[in-house]
Amino acid sequence: MLRDTQHYVAVLELSKESWLVAGIVPGVERQPLKKLAADENELLKLLERWRAEAEKAGHKIDRITVAFEAGRAIPTFAEEDAKRPHRERETLVGEQTTIINRIKATLARLGIRSFNPKLKKAAERLEHLRTPEGVPIPPNTLAELRRDMARKQLVAEQIKQIEKARLEQLKQAPKDRPNLMVLLLVRVIGIGIETADMLVKEILSRNLRDRRAVARYGGLTGSPDESGKTRREKGLARAGNARVRWGMIQLAWRFLEFQKESALANWFEACTKNGSRKKMIVALARKLLIALWRFVCDGVVPEGVVLRPAH
Repeated sequence: MLRDTQHYVAVLELSKESWLVAGIVPGVERQPLKKLAADENELLKLLERWRAEAEKAGHKIDRITVAFEAGRAIPTFAEEDAKRPHRERETLVGEQTTIINRIKATLARLGIRSFNPKLKKAAERLEHLRTPEGVPIPPNTLAELRRDMARKQLVAEQIKQIEKARLEQLKQAPKDRPNLMVLLLVRVIGIGIETADMLVKEILSRNLRDRRAVARYGGLTGSPDESGKTRREKGLARAGNARVRWGMIQLAWRFLEFQKESALANWFEACTKNGSRKKMIVALARKLLIALWRFVCDGVVPEGVVLRPAH
């Protein structure tokens, strides 16, 4: 005989390759936990199987609630497209660094360590370089270095194109919500336009319901391991946006340098008198992200933070 209609809750931990599903199901004493391939059909089959188990135990299920972390909320095409420029720039900067390091390593094998590939006329200086013994760079190595310099120049031009297009977009539509957020953020001393653009496009322009959702989406929450009454933190959770997480940790260190009199900086210094600064920097990054979210969404200036004059 079926009892009163009820509902059960399923919670998903999502990754690109697999989904971990846990359930709180009426009439089922065990705590259901199942790892699935990232397949919505397999998920539906599992949910229906748990419904059948509940109804077999006498609980008619009229509703199933499925919860998942904010970090896997589905963006619109426009939101996703807006991320492309700063993500492409991030990739190009990485390529540029790889090329520069390769050039330095090639020259170091010849004993040449004073050459700076970043200089404007670096390509012109290659053929004039000499080893410590006064020998010119061997021809095949010189040809390789020239090709690397050409690649570096191409990547640098592409980075400039992206940066120019972004500035033009801000200039043409300064009152568009995402652009306005970027312009607000760069008023905070210590935040540059690259960081501001990344934060707005990756998280701050999203419709997140509260500060907890902001921290989770930013990948700045812990990953506790609970057993009975024991709770042990295993470090940062893998869920959330990795770009925001590492960007905010870098920004938190920079914030301490440029906003020394702010309430957040004072809190950090008080907490780290006898503790680890590296561990606490994550907590500062989380608090700072929430403060910046309130700043761009509600206009609440973080206490003690110094702003650049508005243009």
